[in-house]
Amino acid sequence: MIRGLMSLYSLRYPSALVYMLQNTEYQAAPYLAWYWRTTNFSRVTYRRTLDPTRPARLLLLALRLGMALQILAGLTCIFLWYWYNMQGGWQFGLALLLSYPIVWAHLVTLPLIAGRWLVILPRQRALIQKSEKIFRKHTGIKVAIAGSYGKTSMKELLLTVLGEGKKVAATPANKNVAISHAYFARKLTGDEDIVLIEYGEGAPGDVPRFARITHPTHAIVTGIAPAHLDHYKTVARAAEDIFAVSRFVDAGNLYVNGESSLALPYIKKNKSYEQYDQKGALGWKVTDISVSLDGTSFTMAKDKQTMKLHSGLIGRHQVGPLVLAAALADKAQIITGIKATTPFEHRMKPYQLHGAWIIDDTYNGNIEGVKAGTQLLAELSANRKIYVTPGLVDQGKESHTVHQEMGRLIAAAKPDIVVLMENSAAPSIMHGLQEAGYENEIMVEDDPLGFYTNLNIFVANGDVVLMQNDWTDNYA
Repeated sequence: MIRGLMSLYSLRYPSALVYMLQNTEYQAAPYLAWYWRTTNFSRVTYRRTLDPTRPARLLLLALRLGMALQILAGLTCIFLWYWYNMQGGWQFGLALLLSYPIVWAHLVTLPLIAGRWLVILPRQRALIQKSEKIFRKHTGIKVAIAGSYGKTSMKELLLTVLGEGKKVAATPANKNVAISHAYFARKLTGDEDIVLIEYGEGAPGDVPRFARITHPTHAIVTGIAPAHLDHYKTVARAAEDIFAVSRFVDAGNLYVNGESSLALPYIKKNKSYEQYDQKGALGWKVTDISVSLDGTSFTMAKDKQTMKLHSGLIGRHQVGPLVLAAALADKAQIITGIKATTPFEHRMKPYQLHGAWIIDDTYNGNIEGVKAGTQLLAELSANRKIYVTPGLVDQGKESHTVHQEMGRLIAAAKPDIVVLMENSAAPSIMHGLQEAGYENEIMVEDDPLGFYTNLNIFVANGDVVLMQNDWTDNYA
């Protein structure tokens, strides 16, 4: 407690505040929420450091000047009390000296709020309005990709497969909100055959709002899982928002992941939805699935056509998206397109470390991803199987239940070692492990950065290590 209190008066404190602002994208509400749950500001930048961008440097300068002025004002009040007997001078001066860290931690949000409402939001609204006209006039196929998970992977997969022989444009990385769509629209030339648009779902109403702006002709729902429940509150509300995209495309042009148990009720309710899963899609049937660290192989057949395909993606959960991509592609695109698919950064991407295989799935952040990962771990052969996770974020009131289920899924994969990080999710995961009768080794790391940095010391030849999800500093 003493260290936490002293961290308020550290020379590094202003940098910690700007770092927190930077990592919450300069939004006041999440920044203040993080601020008030922080007990020691000297540990805020433990994992990463402040990126010295121009806005960050200006904010840091303003903070330091403001704090210095308040300290000077406090000392002046004490001086006036001491030398000129100013009534209440020492009390007011002391209050100024003690309160400056908290006062300026909040005052720094005022220009951000004013700037957002007076400058940023009007500019963004204008760009978004222009993008709506661009999307409306575009004559190509426009595919909206929505869901609680797997959106970026599906988009990149379609970009790779459909890009064999067609002109395809896709929203970059995980840029999936309206302003990102607007910047993307400005780069379209208008002669693209296919435009792939990833939809985020941060708050109620997001998906239909994105659809009204981007005018999709087709849509894919990659699955439903507990995510962003701090805003949606329930999974049902999130699902209703995601499936709202169906109102903007013609019947038969919505493809839904049939392996998502929470999406199945919507598929059963609306017979026009096309289902895809590891059994097949759009009339194509899948057999002979084989999974290894080299990738995934399978055979798909329709009518008299049969194709044996191999992808660099690993895991049975990849087969459904691969088959959908193949089913949407021309025959000439399928074999070369599927063969060209490789694991995406931090999404089930394997690499070797001192003879061990590390499967980096640290961008995974939902229970469906955990199901896929633990199933893969159970299927692979290894001298030792090791599962590493800090747990999931944005689970809202469902956090305890979801993490218990996570523990049970991990136990079912029977890893030799489970490595958890010391945080709010660990007790619930351990509860799930114990419920499932897991008897192998459990480690709880109080220094996540140290563990990941020294992973080469921890692993041995023949190990398979699955690392799922990662907590940014504002969740730690």
